[in-house]
Amino acid sequence: MARNMTLLWGSGSPPCWRVMIALEEKKLQGYNSRLLSFDKEEHKSQEVFSINPRGQVPSFKHGDIIVNESYAACFYLESQFKSQGTKLIPDSPEEVALMYQRMFEGLTFYDKLTAIIFYEYYVPEGERLDSALKRHKDALTMELKLWEGYLHNRDSGSNLAGKSFTLADVVIFPTVATLFRFGLSEKRYPKLGEYYALLRERPSIKASWPPHWLENTKGQDTLKDI
Repeated sequence: MARNMTLLWGSGSPPCWRVMIALEEKKLQGYNSRLLSFDKEEHKSQEVFSINPRGQVPSFKHGDIIVNESYAACFYLESQFKSQGTKLIPDSPEEVALMYQRMFEGLTFYDKLTAIIFYEYYVPEGERLDSALKRHKDALTMELKLWEGYLHNRDSGSNLAGKSFTLADVVIFPTVATLFRFGLSEKRYPKLGEYYALLRERPSIKASWPPHWLENTKGQDTLKDI
C-alpha cells in the first residue's frame, strides 16, 4: 500500500518529521524514502522541484496525488487511512477542539523556535544584533511558558489533547524535541520535559528519529539560557 508513496525529507527538519511520524502511526512503512542533504542543497534539486515547486521538504507524493505542506500531508494520511493504524483524530468534540487548537498554535511555537535557530545559522556572527537576538529569545520564552502551562493543566502522562495520541502530538512533538536538542533546560520547563520523555520512546517516534541525532547525541546549547 505504501509502495506508491514517496517522501523526500531532511534529517532534523520538524516538518519532515511530522509526516514521518504520521506514516508510522498509520502503518504505512515501506514507502519510497529519500533522505536529502541540506548542506549540499539537495532540497533545491530538480527531483524536489518536480514534486514541490517551492523547492522545500517535505515533498510527499501518493500515486499521482501531491501533498507537500506537512500539516496537510498529516491530515491527508489520517483521512485516507482512517481504519488503519492509530486513530489520530479523537471522537470527543472537546478533544477534537483542543487538538485543532494546539495544532495551529503549534505553527506559532515552531516559528518562534526557528526565529532563533535560523538567526544564528544564517546571520554571520559579526552582523548579529544583541537586541534582535534578545527579542527572539523573549518571544520564545513567553511561548514556552504558555505550553508549560497547557501541560501543567493536563493529567500526568497525558498527551496534548487528552489521553489519546492525536495529530496534535504528531505535529508538535518534533518542535519540542528540537527545543531540547538545542539545549532547553528540562529543569526550567519540567512539564515540557515530562512530555518529551513520555513520547520519545513511542515506536513511531523512535523509528523516525533524525539519523544525524543518532550519530551525534550531544546536540547544541543555543537555548540553554532560555
